[in-house]
Amino acid sequence: MVRTALSILSGNAAASLVLLVRNLLIARLIPVADYGVAATFAIVVSLLEMASALGLQQQIVQSKRGDDPDFQAALQGFQLLRGVVSGGIMVALAGPAADFMGMPEATWAYRVLAVIPVLNAMQHFDIHRLNREMAFGPLIATSLVPAIVSLALVWPLARWFGDWQVMLWALVIQAVLMTAVSHVTARRRWRLRLDRSVMIGALRFGWPLLLNSILLFAVFNGDRVIVARELGPAALGIFSMGVTLTLTPTLVLGKTAQNFFLPQFTRAGDA
Repeated sequence: MVRTALSILSGNAAASLVLLVRNLLIARLIPVADYGVAATFAIVVSLLEMASALGLQQQIVQSKRGDDPDFQAALQGFQLLRGVVSGGIMVALAGPAADFMGMPEATWAYRVLAVIPVLNAMQHFDIHRLNREMAFGPLIATSLVPAIVSLALVWPLARWFGDWQVMLWALVIQAVLMTAVSHVTARRRWRLRLDRSVMIGALRFGWPLLLNSILLFAVFNGDRVIVARELGPAALGIFSMGVTLTLTPTLVLGKTAQNFFLPQFTRAGDA
């Protein structure tokens, strides 16, 4: 049990460390103001995820039907529908969001970011279902491998673009690879279903998590939004790096605790 907890912790820590190094490298290779624009991409992606966070990944671990292939297909179908809706909203609101942030030149980039929730929604839920068996390798690989590749591509991207586009394409490439790795490590064929009863149950399960996500977004990103709007991209770049350096350890521990204890609580509830 201790070995499992340590493997999850080390995997999450390694992925977070790689992403931290990637962000530091990008901050070093592009101007501070450009890094500030890039920092708004993380805000936008967090907002999209927050607005549709229904805990479907947690539900497949916690539910008694978690091993049912039809239930998994229904959750995957609902997840994809959610991702497409989130992406469509982002495309529609890209202009107003860029204007609000005081960065109208990034409008097209915000539209490109709309592909990320769609890609994330296409991930195979086996990486979460296997947690029920205390098998965390696929989940760790889905985080770690794309992070490493994303880091490796920073230098070529910086040579090619030399501005905030480095972060934009690093995020898109990371999302593509996360989806690809989740399918490569899956044991089941990826299937999609739209089941009204499952969607209603997921909404009942997830609405408290949605409220919690809104609160967490305000806590983790509210100050960044204020800095971006009032002080501009250069100040946001410096502020965001400070927040990243101090917040990363807490996020790693929180994610590890959730990965490790949720299957334990599920088994205890079934006993």
